[in-house]
Amino acid sequence: MQLSGLVVQLLNGLAGASSLFMVAAGLSLIFGVTRIVNFAHGSFYMLGIYVAYSLVEWLTGNVGFWMALPLAAIAVGVIGALVEIVLLRRIYKAPELFQLLATFALVLVIRDAVLWLWGPEELLGPRAPGLEGSIEILGRQFPTYDLFLIVVGPIVLGLVWLLLTRTRFGTLVRAATQDREMVGALGVNQAWLFTAVFALGAMLAGLGGALQLPREPANLEMDLNTIGSAFVIVVVGGMGSIPGAFVAALLVAELKAICIWIGMVEIFGIPVSFSKLTLVVEFLVMAVVLVIRPWGLLGRRQAPSRNLGQPEAPLRPADNLFKAAVALLAVVLLALPLLTKSSPYMTVLMTDLLVAALFATSLHFIMGPAGMHSFGHAAYFGLGAYAAALLVRSAHLPMEVAVVLAPVVAGLGALIVGWFCVRLSGVYLAMLTLAFAQIAWAIVYQWDNFTGGSNGLTGVWPAQWLTEKGNYYYFCLALAALGIFLLRRFLFSPFGYAMRAGRDSPLRADAIGIHVKRVQWAAFIVAGAFAGLAGVLFAFSKGSISPDVMHVSKSVDALVMVLLGGVQTLSGPVVGATTFTWLQDAVSRNTDYWRAMLGAIILILVLLFPQGIAGFVRQLVYGGRDATGGHKA
Repeated sequence: MQLSGLVVQLLNGLAGASSLFMVAAGLSLIFGVTRIVNFAHGSFYMLGIYVAYSLVEWLTGNVGFWMALPLAAIAVGVIGALVEIVLLRRIYKAPELFQLLATFALVLVIRDAVLWLWGPEELLGPRAPGLEGSIEILGRQFPTYDLFLIVVGPIVLGLVWLLLTRTRFGTLVRAATQDREMVGALGVNQAWLFTAVFALGAMLAGLGGALQLPREPANLEMDLNTIGSAFVIVVVGGMGSIPGAFVAALLVAELKAICIWIGMVEIFGIPVSFSKLTLVVEFLVMAVVLVIRPWGLLGRRQAPSRNLGQPEAPLRPADNLFKAAVALLAVVLLALPLLTKSSPYMTVLMTDLLVAALFATSLHFIMGPAGMHSFGHAAYFGLGAYAAALLVRSAHLPMEVAVVLAPVVAGLGALIVGWFCVRLSGVYLAMLTLAFAQIAWAIVYQWDNFTGGSNGLTGVWPAQWLTEKGNYYYFCLALAALGIFLLRRFLFSPFGYAMRAGRDSPLRADAIGIHVKRVQWAAFIVAGAFAGLAGVLFAFSKGSISPDVMHVSKSVDALVMVLLGGVQTLSGPVVGATTFTWLQDAVSRNTDYWRAMLGAIILILVLLFPQGIAGFVRQLVYGGRDATGGHKA
């Protein structure tokens, strides 16, 4: 470890921080004004580098290269404005997480649009004219273009700061960040303000992507890889704070650079690779900041929005019509293996549907009745799956014992994480769950000797009496049905009523003697244990397990399932999980552009069924009456 190496790594960190800041600044602006958790922001970053690549080829010459970068950013800004006008403007009054579902669908559409336009291969742009070489710093070579990026970051920060503090537009943006309803009450055209802010945020993300063209190849994984880091920067810096985003980007980038510089060291005779911490260092920073200062380093406490979307519907016991539908469904599920003997794949698919239904129901348990939104629920799914695999492979325990013990391990994980998370609420709670989930994923991904690392674990097969697919299907059906039934019964117990009281009115619940945080913590543990059971069933159905089951994309899938079905109905997660899993399977087997088709279907469902599929069916069946026969409030 030499001083020259540290200096070069710190400079590398500064260069990386510039582009990351631009993406995070745009995301922070959009959230601060519109309150939309824009999951598609990483897609705008990806579009920036792809559009810049095409413009550089079209605008030949040195001047053409430097013209292509800002033009790419402007083009992405225009695309962002169209997205806001055509799609997002229609769902501003929907709950925040429902808006996230729409932006997730947009990610799928944009990714396949990029695949269709530019192909699946990585595209490497040319070196920046005039900045192709390198300079010597303390005996080491450092790219000249990276020095340019180090300068660009503060310049963009200064320009955005001037825009927000020295113009009428900036005054309106800052006012909307604090209280957007009051801005509308003063006669400001909110629609066009939101459009302008969204276009500006998309343009900043596009500029960040375009500037990366000489540094890294354009590829289809850039959207999801970038959005996670951007969320971290926004939360650490403070929601809506542009200077906070800059400070957070510098902090995270420099910590990564220091980890790379330290490399492998021995601590008390144990080799520790700090380089591997680069996968998780930003989430460690976010977890620490959220626990100590939930509103970020330079952020402020968010004013509560007066537009809370649709009120939470009361949960009602099942009526006779619902019981008859469940009985009919049970008959169909029991007869299914007999009806599909000629198609073994259908049995495998139905097993996947059962696992997804249990997983989504466990997430709904804390999302709907408890009001806690989790972006990291896949952590407990993965803990259960890995615990089952290790108990069978390493401890040589029977599969039946692993099925009992593995969910307990997942519940213990939820116990630890939940202790920190229930102290927060809203998007801050969701981001803290994401941080802990990514930390768990990084540990599993890199612990080669124990978890198999990136290769995962194989040879995780069920007991001999369950090796036949039909028998295992019935096994999953029994456990999934039992799990969903128990979660439903929890909600109609005193514990469930306490959960909902804490969600609807924490102060009143506390006044009548309910320890709201303790109840939420218990709900977190219950949900984690049942997610772990779903992970166990998944592991034995596939015969192997990999770190992908703990990645943020798995958590997003669960969110989509719950929101697609309807968060205000108990049957919603089952309907959403079945619909999403079946659509994903059916569409992916019929076209190479299945993501775009799936995203388009989700967008259509979002616009047509704002209460989710199950919520729409309930409204269609009961009309103005709830499930008990009484009129809705």
